Amino acid sequence: MPPHTAPQAVLFDMDGTLVDTERLWWEAVEQIAGRPLTEADQPDVLGRAVEHTADWLAAATGRPDAELAAELHREFADRVRTGIVPRPGALDLLAALAAAGIPTALVTASPRAVADVVLDALGADRFAASVTADDTDRTKPAPDPYLAACRALGVDPAGCVAVEDTETGVASAEAAGCAVLAVPSLAPIGTAPGRTVRESLEGVTIEELRRMVAPGLRVMSWNLWLGGSKVDDHRAKQLKVILDSGADVVGLQETGGTAAQELAEALGWHHHRAGENLGVISRHPITARFGDPNVGFYGAAGVRVAVASGREVDVWTAHLHYTPYGPYESAFDGLPAAELIAHEEVRLTQMRDALRRIAESSADGVPVVLVGDFNCPSHLDWPDVAWPVTRAAEDAGFADSYREAHPDPAAAPGHTWSPIHPVHEDGSGRPEPQDRIDYVLHRGLTVRDARTLVTGSPRPWPDVAGNDWPSDHAAVVTTFALPLG
Repeated sequence: MPPHTAPQAVLFDMDGTLVDTERLWWEAVEQIAGRPLTEADQPDVLGRAVEHTADWLAAATGRPDAELAAELHREFADRVRTGIVPRPGALDLLAALAAAGIPTALVTASPRAVADVVLDALGADRFAASVTADDTDRTKPAPDPYLAACRALGVDPAGCVAVEDTETGVASAEAAGCAVLAVPSLAPIGTAPGRTVRESLEGVTIEELRRMVAPGLRVMSWNLWLGGSKVDDHRAKQLKVILDSGADVVGLQETGGTAAQELAEALGWHHHRAGENLGVISRHPITARFGDPNVGFYGAAGVRVAVASGREVDVWTAHLHYTPYGPYESAFDGLPAAELIAHEEVRLTQMRDALRRIAESSADGVPVVLVGDFNCPSHLDWPDVAWPVTRAAEDAGFADSYREAHPDPAAAPGHTWSPIHPVHEDGSGRPEPQDRIDYVLHRGLTVRDARTLVTGSPRPWPDVAGNDWPSDHAAVVTTFALPLG
């Protein structure tokens, strides 16, 4: 299938996704159970095959599971025939996909008899294939239903988007290798790499679905904490973190001089070392190097990475001066916003120098990622302080990937300083101000997912030698969708 028709197919769950039947199923189960259902019942009811819920009811009631399954079929089917309602945006999206020539399939854990009732109501001609609980040996959360739908359509699961409303269905689609658009109905669904969560199908566009299956690039920013030297066996632990993260490119700070080269050689990757503190490692070839190769402890350095045929991305790593540190001045000294901002002059000068170098090396059509330990908070996180360093990056066209993925700083603070400093290290016992000072910024890409990363349960300073996490910062990992060719 030509690239411009991506995604290759869109695979729709039925209950709660295309039609408002989760409520009807919930009511049917309540009728048979003889009691109101609660949130604790959701794992055995939502997104489950009739047989699973019947077995669950049989264990609770002592009634035969076959008898319960038949009653559940009957109760649910009766409700569907009289109460089916399309979910908001569902019919518009189906029409848009048909107009774009993108095939669709229905993939449901409901039996064929119920699915056919829904297909008749929606229009069976809207779907090129349908897979029900009767059509595979295993149903959701196993990948079998989605794999069967892809075989029926002759498409690659990795080129398809599955639309789901429950964790069970999401698990099935992701196990099959599909990108997932999750539209929760009765229970929330968390974000994850390769997954897009939306409140509704209203306003979903073909371009949005295309971006979900576009080639991806996962970029990580990580301060290695003086090369990792404070932690035993730090190099092996760093390698494990990078491999487990799935990162394609890592912008490093505090490399201890040799970390970039040693990590890249152990991984079989490409690398760029700049001075004694900065480096970039990449599983993709590095085609150009930018910035001062002898940059001091603070500054910025960049590379151009050939991600795929005809696609390049510039990735810069920056480390800005650590003092004076704004969160300390705010929490410990009580300085007002104006003074906090005035004390950012050194870091602001360093950021402006980095932005100038980026502008000088940029090429038309080449996206840019800027990562680093900026040693300052973001203006997007503090309502009363317009921190100028992150503002300068924003004014230069850079977006903050973590805040794009998690817009509410109260709900997702994204703290990166510090997983090993719950209290201030001066011995006073004062709580250490926790803040987001490490970033993955970008210009010209689309964010699929962004998260902070700390593995294990690091012991606090100074008892850190045995930690699995070999740093005093959390890392930031962002997955981008590359522009389609």
